[in-house]
Parts: sequence; structure tokens; C-alpha cells
Amino acid sequence: MADKTDFKKTLASYRAPRGRFEIVDVPALTYLMVDGRGDPNTSPTFEEAVQALYPVAYGLKMTSKRELGRDYVVPPLEALWWADDMAAFTTARDKSRWSWTLLLMVPDWIGADLFAAAVRRAAAKDGRSARLDDIRWETLAEGRCVQTLHIGSFEDETPVLARMHEEFIPAHGLRMTGRHHEIYLSDFRRTEPARLRTILRQPVVDAA
Repeated sequence: MADKTDFKKTLASYRAPRGRFEIVDVPALTYLMVDGRGDPNTSPTFEEAVQALYPVAYGLKMTSKRELGRDYVVPPLEALWWADDMAAFTTARDKSRWSWTLLLMVPDWIGADLFAAAVRRAAAKDGRSARLDDIRWETLAEGRCVQTLHIGSFEDETPVLARMHEEFIPAHGLRMTGRHHEIYLSDFRRTEPARLRTILRQPVVDAA
């Protein structure tokens, strides 16, 4: 039986140090994506987006294993976060003003034709999923990024992000570009907040 690829082990961008910031080069990766806006704790569209992504992701995994002979672990859920005024994200934490894109990475050996077929199969099995038609297939090229591993509640991210944005990034002659990126190594639906493991990532470019 072929080995099962685990991208958390094979891609360096899925690993980050705890307690310090690291500059990494993230390769262009293809994702299933769903957009939304509002507080992820109260907005029904957030949970609907999560529920739509996983049937498609696991359908692709099974197709890859059965038809292509390549098995893999479905990568962790990820999200891009932003606000028109980023203070609403990093300081005030006004979640009602947040915009987001949920992401699930798919291997580069899977093509858009298999994605379309996976969406059709998921719809046939559960036509109630409100966001299936909103899932898109897109490549994200972040390039150079600063990231760290945060262990603890999402509410405790603010001082970590402040150090990343206001101290580490400018001190290394960099400036922020792109959107704040989080990778959820823990299932936040089943893990107590103090034990959550989240990679916090910020794309950067030279300040000059």
C-alpha cells in the first residue's frame, strides 16, 4: 500500500516555532476557498462554510486514493482574516467587522476537474449544504512570511500579533502585505481554548 502523505510533516510552512518568530518562504499552494464576513462565533455562515468544505475535501482524498493511487491526510483548516480598519482585528477585536476566507489545501497532483466532480458528489449526497456552490478552487502565492506557533485561546493572540506587526517585522526591514493567515493545527470545535495550537502567519516584503 502506498504511503499516506502528511503535509504537516512534508511542508516546512506547516511548522512554526513557539515563542519566537520565523521568516519562511511559503510555496504557491492550491486551496478550496469559501469567503464570508462577521463574527465566526455567532455568524451561521462561518459554520456553514466549514460544513461545506470538508465533504469536498474528503471526497478529493478518496478519489486520489482510489483513482490515482495517492493517499494523503486532509490538511488542517486555515483562514485569511482582514478588516477595512485592521484595528478592528488586532486591537479592538470587533469581530462583527471581520472578513474571512476559509481554506483547505489540496495536493498539486489533483486537478480542477476532480474538484468539480467532488462538489457534484457532495451536493448529490447532501443538497442541504448552503455553501457548496460558493467553494472555489484557487492558488495562493504568499511567498515570504513571518510566522509563529501560538498555543492558547484565540482571544490571547492580540499581544503576539502586536509584537509581530509592530516589533519583529519593522526591525527586520520588512513591511506587511497580504492578509493575516491562521492555520488551525487543533480542531477548535473539540479542543479547549487553552490547548489550541495555531500558526499565525503574516506575508511580508522588503520595506524599502
